[in-house]
Amino acid sequence: MSVDTATQAAPPKGKPKWLRVKLPTGKKYTELRGLVDKYKLHTICTSGSCPNMGECWGEGTATFMILGNICTRSCGFCGVKTGRPETVDWEEPEKVARSIKLMNIKHAVLTSVDRDDLKDMGSIMWAETVNAVRRMNPETTLETLIPDFQGVERHLDRIVEVAPEVISHNMETVKRLTREVRIQAKYERSLEVLRYLKEKGARRTKSGIMLGLGETEEEVVETMRELRNANVDVVTIGQYLQPSKKHLPVKQFILPEQFDRLRKTGLDMGFRHVESGALVRSSYKAHKHVD
Repeated sequence: MSVDTATQAAPPKGKPKWLRVKLPTGKKYTELRGLVDKYKLHTICTSGSCPNMGECWGEGTATFMILGNICTRSCGFCGVKTGRPETVDWEEPEKVARSIKLMNIKHAVLTSVDRDDLKDMGSIMWAETVNAVRRMNPETTLETLIPDFQGVERHLDRIVEVAPEVISHNMETVKRLTREVRIQAKYERSLEVLRYLKEKGARRTKSGIMLGLGETEEEVVETMRELRNANVDVVTIGQYLQPSKKHLPVKQFILPEQFDRLRKTGLDMGFRHVESGALVRSSYKAHKHVD
């Protein structure tokens, strides 16, 4: 991550010990796993084989993906299928709300594929889903991890108007690597989306960055600084892991002490919460970010 070889991890030859994950256990996890299997509920936690699934489920947090599982974009880091998405399922908001109720989720994170094929880019479905979850689960807090909606303000307004506790949009990487990592996204547009959401009254905004794609520590700090200047409240920083041989390769495994250093830097900048570690993902410790 840094050009200083004294603090840089060796070139990847296999996952280092700090990326080894214990199998999830615990009563709460077992109960939720049973419900997911019995009712065939769809969560990113299971489909994405998230390393933090046991911990998050044990704390009553889960992540649900809406608008199908085929994305209109082809980001070099993402394992979601790319192509022509299926027709929108307008019963999905009720299905998601029912799943959250069945699982007795205290804090739910909603995310989606990009739907550039739709006139509203999926923003209406987003609003409908938040409203359905609110009706059926009035005590459940919500985070919406949204696409950029190509920066169209009326689509972003729909998310602000339904007032989730947290609105999140990920930068994913530093400015220099954005064109390679997020082919159809723009670094400045993502920053403007986050800035606009806060200006329009979002309660709390959040973004995430992956490391290990060839960025320098200085570039990461600069991205964090720009996020803070956009009044973003929460930032997550984790290790990129290659979903398949077709995806961008891991350039570096970032050392634990580097993640610790970035966490301290972020807190010194004034972020309310900084989650920084090899296994950190966008939804990690998400329930804490409401407070």
